[in-house]
Amino acid sequence: MPDFKYLAKELTGKQVSGTLTAASEKDAIAGLAAKSLFPISVALTEQSRQQASTGSRRVSAKYLTVFYNQLSDLLKSGVPLLRSLQLLEEQSSNLNLKSVIQDVREQVADGTRLNESMRKHPKTFNYLTVSMVKAGEEGGFLEEVLSRIAAFNEHQEELKGRVTGAMIYPVFLMVVGLAIVTVMMVWFVPEFANIFESMKNKGTLPWATTTLLSISDAIQNYGLLILAAVVGAMVGTIAYFQSAEGARNMDKWKLKIPILGGILQNLAVARFCRMLGTLLKNGVPILQSLRIAKDASGNVILAEAIGNAADNVSSGQSLAVPLRSSGQFSRDLIEMIAVGEEANNLENVLIGVADNLERRTSRRIDTGVRLLEPLLLLVMATIVTFVIVALLVPVMTMSKNA
Repeated sequence: MPDFKYLAKELTGKQVSGTLTAASEKDAIAGLAAKSLFPISVALTEQSRQQASTGSRRVSAKYLTVFYNQLSDLLKSGVPLLRSLQLLEEQSSNLNLKSVIQDVREQVADGTRLNESMRKHPKTFNYLTVSMVKAGEEGGFLEEVLSRIAAFNEHQEELKGRVTGAMIYPVFLMVVGLAIVTVMMVWFVPEFANIFESMKNKGTLPWATTTLLSISDAIQNYGLLILAAVVGAMVGTIAYFQSAEGARNMDKWKLKIPILGGILQNLAVARFCRMLGTLLKNGVPILQSLRIAKDASGNVILAEAIGNAADNVSSGQSLAVPLRSSGQFSRDLIEMIAVGEEANNLENVLIGVADNLERRTSRRIDTGVRLLEPLLLLVMATIVTFVIVALLVPVMTMSKNA
């Protein structure tokens, strides 16, 4: 159990401080009251806070999908949330998930909301999931949100499986090809350096051969240094993108990537439209719905644009006007939202828009997956062709001049 540091007053009015162990903050306060102490502040110790932030365990997406579906079904059947979590904890076959559900159930039993309990396990429940659960709790449609999260996870896993399946063969060929090229660059190409020395002195050595020999020399002389620099750059990049500024820049760059950026933007907009439409359909006021649904997009840039739109809506503008000025939403989407507002049918329009965007994006993803294999094969063929040409051209030139 975690440790809590406290500042409290005795019956005499004297302030005392210390630490105590309790299952939750509520239990810690009860423990102080049992000692005739009036709590002024109670908080986790630094060590317990670090353990709480790093204690979350990763759980496979397939187990999480089953968990979301089962929890949704239980809640739809009228089973209380606490009892549903207990049942899922007892029947879970995954030890990591079982441990996480147990902690979430204990926090819910202490009065913590489900989304706040899930937020304490960032390695298990991502930001988008927690945001959607929060929206479901506030809008009174948690069962539907959980079902939507499960469907989204299934779609993600299906997409990941298609991409992985399509890439196995070309990646295998590329790895083998790069291994062969590396061996050639380290042991085979240097043997040609002496042969091409006379052409190099005359300045008649082709640029491709000169480049190939330079790369070979760099790998032989600075191979370990280059490898260390690449690994260091990767670690630094990952650390940067995990920061607040880096995450924001990453979301901005995602939207600008050719082809892929459009797909990611459509998926984010579809999630926002579906969440906003569902909230409005369940009677949640539009301002509150906008502030909840903006997090469902999963993109900081889009969330900021939607947040600004919410501020403008509060001043009396229609939703379409600020969304249009943000530049993050397509013209046809803005027109459909404007028509939905005029017809007082915005919630159904938004859900329809989400369905259309998801279908359109799914077709684009399927096309992209089919193009991956020939694209990777083309890259590998280009590398191998460059090496062969760089070695054969000067050899053929020397044989003609001989």
